[in-house]
Amino acid sequence: MTVTYAQVREWVLALPGGAEVMVEEWGHPTFRVNNRMFASGAPDSPTMSVKASKEEQAELVASAPETYSVAPYLGRYGWVQVDLSTVDADELYGLVVDAWRRTAPKKLVTEYDG
Repeated sequence: MTVTYAQVREWVLALPGGAEVMVEEWGHPTFRVNNRMFASGAPDSPTMSVKASKEEQAELVASAPETYSVAPYLGRYGWVQVDLSTVDADELYGLVVDAWRRTAPKKLVTEYDG
């Protein structure tokens, strides 16, 4: 079953400080915490990008190249592009939460873990 942008949006907005911020010059929204981006996509797009480590990016692309690729523009920083039609929803949820954890202030991560 295809994961939708709306599902990911729900996950992000349920995280402490998670927000959807429209970037007019890009023409699509981004997902942020403390105004720092950790994921990006668009309601009508078949893909989205998620912040990851360079090591995690390499592992994901090697293990499932039909689902994961190096993200345009931000790939050199470890970001992965995810095909929403082939990704496992639970795996993507984990990636989104991990991306949020990498980006959120420690206080929010502690609050979430509590």
